[in-house]
Amino acid sequence: MAFSALILLVVAHFADAHFSIEYPTGRAVTVGSGRLNESYSQWVQPCAGVPGNLPGGNRTDWPMTGGSLKLDLHHPWTYIFVNLGLGDDVSNFNYSLTNPFWNETGNGTLCVPQIALPTDLPISDGSRGSLQVVTVGDDGNALYNCADITFRANATALSGNECANSTGVSYTVIGSQSQSQPNPTTSPSSSPSPGSGSFNGVSTLVLSSVVAITMSVVFGMSV
Repeated sequence: MAFSALILLVVAHFADAHFSIEYPTGRAVTVGSGRLNESYSQWVQPCAGVPGNLPGGNRTDWPMTGGSLKLDLHHPWTYIFVNLGLGDDVSNFNYSLTNPFWNETGNGTLCVPQIALPTDLPISDGSRGSLQVVTVGDDGNALYNCADITFRANATALSGNECANSTGVSYTVIGSQSQSQPNPTTSPSSSPSPGSGSFNGVSTLVLSSVVAITMSVVFGMSV
């Protein structure tokens, strides 16, 4: 009886330990009964086992100056990495867009209105690429999803209510020049959670160690 209860708890945990890319449209559903292929799994890098050349697959027009990213998250806090690869069928995501990662707090929708792109990015109107989003939650495991895009000169980023965060959701950029991007509805007096990303007073050595450990988890672990 106790063993059965333990199994149910483990199953429930892993069912909840997932995320989705809402915009640009994700490459495919990679969790639950909505999967078109049972081999799709967010534990599999680089894109949850989903190939980039699916017939009739999702592809979103995205601004050449950088577009919006909207995620549905299911952890009380999450480390988020966003990487970019260029081409039709991308497996090498060699451009980091998160400097090097975000520390997100809150369960629900996170929408970033515009993600800056590298200034020397070799793209033109009609160039294709893919975004890879990697998350590391409180369970310490890395999850992967991808979204395919076409760079367009006339594409626009999400605006207004199209790009609203859930209440209590915010993120901090963890990098050489950290900056906070709070949710406007979040009260500044609210108590920080374990993933709130407040590094005030923490030494550079400690912060560097956090970055190094997290990077090794995302790019070095086997799941």
